[in-house]
Amino acid sequence: MIHKYFFLCLWIWFSHVVIGDTDEVKSVSVTEGDSVSLNSGVSEVQRDDLILWMFNINNSDTRIAEIYRQNINIKDNTLIFGDRLQLDSQTGSLTIRNIRSEHSGLYKLTIIKAAGVTYKSFSVAVYAPLPSPVITRDTSNCSSSSSSSSSSSSKRSSVSNCSLLCSVVNVSAVTLSWYKGNSLLSSISVSDLSISLSLPLEVEYQENNIYSCVINNPITNQTTHLDISQFCHTCPELTPHSQSVVISVIVIVLLLVVVGGVIYLYNKKCKQACSEVQTCEEEVLYAETRFCARSAHSTKPDEEHHIIYSSVNVK
Repeated sequence: MIHKYFFLCLWIWFSHVVIGDTDEVKSVSVTEGDSVSLNSGVSEVQRDDLILWMFNINNSDTRIAEIYRQNINIKDNTLIFGDRLQLDSQTGSLTIRNIRSEHSGLYKLTIIKAAGVTYKSFSVAVYAPLPSPVITRDTSNCSSSSSSSSSSSSKRSSVSNCSLLCSVVNVSAVTLSWYKGNSLLSSISVSDLSISLSLPLEVEYQENNIYSCVINNPITNQTTHLDISQFCHTCPELTPHSQSVVISVIVIVLLLVVVGGVIYLYNKKCKQACSEVQTCEEEVLYAETRFCARSAHSTKPDEEHHIIYSSVNVK
């Protein structure tokens, strides 16, 4: 135990006094969820060797793992790594399994051997998995430009342009780019902030060139190829031909509405007329009848009877 603390004190003294023995920082990039190994460069750890790994947290070096007298001690007081750390007993190399973004930072290795002290530093950058870029049609910017056709007739034809957007969401430390074949057309980059990116592109709808949208970080990339036939057609604005077609359709619809209205009014009038005729047939005819009776006190019984007809008024 006394020897162990002696070596630790010796390491602290060297780290503050001896400056020229420190190696330059080695950069390591890894995708989140993968495993990364930080190689010590030691072929075989001897019994009296001390292998000490430190991780810089809030500008303070914290001991996370060590080998002394060939005994492995992994210590995570900050609970940042959990059970992700693994130390090779033969070489002293440190492996971080299922690495997360919070494991990005500076790792320092001190190797104390009988022959001297060696320092190594590793700057580990952990990148989130890249999403595939999404290409959409931006119809709000659909435009048409006039270009001359043949020099003999000097006619002008309308050439429609297709406006596209390549987008990714919740990304950081990436570059989003448009390529035409292998040629870079445009790009946009973002730092460590997690934001959404969109990059526009305008092409002619009849083009046969190969376009692709690429998102990349220092270790990987994702590419989405553009299918112009799928996204780009004639602009949705009305051409003269389509305008005449629309006008014809509108006229036909109006005529159908007028004809339908006339037929409806005619049927309604016929129904009213039939209803009036039926009412007339159901009326009852009344006649007013007038009678003149013979007097009951006639003194001439032998007198020829006279028949008096009354007039009948038919309504």
